Amino acid sequence: MPVVSKKGYIYTVREGDTLYSIARRLGSSVEAIERANHLFDPITDPGLIFPGNVLVVPSLSETGKVTYMVKSGDTVSGIASRFSTFIDLVSGVNNLENPNLISVNQRLIVPVFIYEIQSGDTLSSISRRFGIPLSNITKANQGRPSSQGDLIWPEFHLILPLPTSRNIIVWTPLPGTRIVNNQRIEGQARAFEANVLHQLRDANGTIVSKERFTMADEGAPEYGKFTSTLPFDRTPTSNTGELWVYTRSANDGSIQDLVKTKVYF
Repeated sequence: MPVVSKKGYIYTVREGDTLYSIARRLGSSVEAIERANHLFDPITDPGLIFPGNVLVVPSLSETGKVTYMVKSGDTVSGIASRFSTFIDLVSGVNNLENPNLISVNQRLIVPVFIYEIQSGDTLSSISRRFGIPLSNITKANQGRPSSQGDLIWPEFHLILPLPTSRNIIVWTPLPGTRIVNNQRIEGQARAFEANVLHQLRDANGTIVSKERFTMADEGAPEYGKFTSTLPFDRTPTSNTGELWVYTRSANDGSIQDLVKTKVYF
């Protein structure tokens, strides 16, 4: 599964930008940006970019989460909508004191990951493999110079939104991960008394890892970081399943803020 592990930046081209200036600013190279965005024939003249083009800029050395570079006219609401998530979550994971105050060139962590297109891929097959709605993928990649409907190119770096709720994001494992016994989980949650619960189910409904809880390092209203593991209590009965991460209501114990991540066994 060719998920890109290097840190990526989502950058909107401005007047006067060149691939060289963008690469120098973000620790990339002209060649890496050209490959990640398929800036080649027959889509465009090699390396040709225009103001408003949305580029994925791969770092040559850094690892980490995908960072969105704020452009003129952006709002947290608009950024959250583009990546099919919530204003509260974008504000919380970036520690924004006032979500109405963001500035051009500000770097915001966004709940997405980058997938490198392989020969034979289609947007529909990618949507099914990762359990991410096709409409969410399309919206996240609007403005990409080589994203043209269902026409995609090998080595193109596709932006894939992570499943989230208003109060929870799971950073690890990513959708499409092959899960093993004692798989590590990492995420952030805005949870009452910092309590976060999880379980693992296969596609037949068998509970492979029963409900367990962990604690974030901060409770609500902060988005605390949490880690845990998934010990297998039963052998999976199918090849696919879902990781559930959630909280429970203090009033009636019902599941709240459920995030489902498609995984494989």
